[in-house]
Amino acid sequence: MNFYDASTVTADSAISQWPDTDSLYRRFDTLVKQPIRPIRRDAMAKVLDYFETRCQSSKRLSEQAKQVIPGGVQHNLAFNYPFPLAIRESRDAHMTDVDGNRYIDFLQAGGPTLLGSNYPAVLAQVQTLLNECGPITGLLHEYEVKLAELVCQVMPGVEMLRMMGSGTEAVMGAIRLARAYTGKKCVIKIGGGYHGWSDQMVYGMRLPNTGRMEAIGIPRGATATTQESLPNDLDAIRRKLMWNRLRGGTAAVIVEPFGPESGTRPVTRNFNAGLRKLCDEFNALLIFDEVVTGFRAGMGGAQGYFGIKPDLTILGKCLTGGYPMAGGIGGRRDIMMMLVGGIGTTAKRAFVGGTLTANPLSCAAGYYALLEMQRTQAAVKAGRAGDRLRQGLEQIIERLGLPYVAYNMGSIVHLQTSGVMLLDTSNLLKLIRVKNEAKERKHMMEEMGAAYTAHGLITLAGSRIYTSLADTDEVIDDALNRFEDVLKLV
Repeated sequence: MNFYDASTVTADSAISQWPDTDSLYRRFDTLVKQPIRPIRRDAMAKVLDYFETRCQSSKRLSEQAKQVIPGGVQHNLAFNYPFPLAIRESRDAHMTDVDGNRYIDFLQAGGPTLLGSNYPAVLAQVQTLLNECGPITGLLHEYEVKLAELVCQVMPGVEMLRMMGSGTEAVMGAIRLARAYTGKKCVIKIGGGYHGWSDQMVYGMRLPNTGRMEAIGIPRGATATTQESLPNDLDAIRRKLMWNRLRGGTAAVIVEPFGPESGTRPVTRNFNAGLRKLCDEFNALLIFDEVVTGFRAGMGGAQGYFGIKPDLTILGKCLTGGYPMAGGIGGRRDIMMMLVGGIGTTAKRAFVGGTLTANPLSCAAGYYALLEMQRTQAAVKAGRAGDRLRQGLEQIIERLGLPYVAYNMGSIVHLQTSGVMLLDTSNLLKLIRVKNEAKERKHMMEEMGAAYTAHGLITLAGSRIYTSLADTDEVIDDALNRFEDVLKLV
């Protein structure tokens, strides 16, 4: 069964085909309208036994962590059922835990390590830099310039780049910049998208139309000018833009160009072009959040793939190939000049900062990682691995008669089994109705993730898979055998 639009096939693209979104949404609808299909209880008992018998050192360390770390984990997408694994080594397509168990790494640090983990050529350059000047000087370093030049060269919408500490910081700065440049306040985000954890963006996260559901500890005023609109509904966005115009206008529309949560709710092929036209019509800035898609969708990011120039581009973990202090704001020169830094600056500016931003270590890592991505065509090869994995998963799902949905945008592969992220929350009444169901489906997703782990597969939250340059045909075929072993437990 082919759910891909043949008209979008390109030979040298990191995304060989764009999904047929109409077919996907019909399948999503089918998945969430039927009872969940979790792993059998007898099989799940054996999965949990793996952790108890094979992961004792991880369990001890996780118990120790709980004494000094809230909940024992630092990352919101850290997989902690039945307890988090502690990793000793990560290299290429595999990682090894502290108990010596080896896994195929489809987490890839949440997406940034497109080359595979701990890529030797980048590591060597970083070690040389550390020996020469250490990780930070507080002054200008040549790799700041080299990295900025390279990003401006490959990304169509980036004429200048200001580096930040993370994707969250970059979003904060970009929204402040958009408001300063336009003189307007309202920001429209595509509901369900994740744009970091700043006060103004903890709004409509992961599930559309959930508004301030997770905005605990955040004053209402912080989200008063944040709005959300469903993906793929350009008419609804137009109505919001028209209404905002009566109240002073819209500063920006911010979007994950593949759709919320890296394409968990995929957008249609022409959605971003529609957003570009609307932003031009209403004099709002278009912000592409390319924290995940930057370089993974090709060297030009999603903007290069779609042929759409955003006014501002958010970069995050992708910018430094997995090394820390990764974030940046790129965009049009006239807008970016409002981010001038330094003491004694008299020009009107949007204030941003950060002691460790643009440190030599991260800039060198990013520069050499991007050069290696170019040289090896990493995004294209990782995309082919994603295609191979998705095709194999589709065959397994069909052969076993399961309602699950597998699809990919190049190296970003989705395997929807519980459908918790796809529940209909388009209005308040529907949100209330699915609240308890969401808990049940979320637990199923946790169990699926645990089962993948027990079979040697590390995924993101049990539903997302990132392939890399390191994923050879042999790695993917090995992974498919493991996925089939798990899906046979349903």
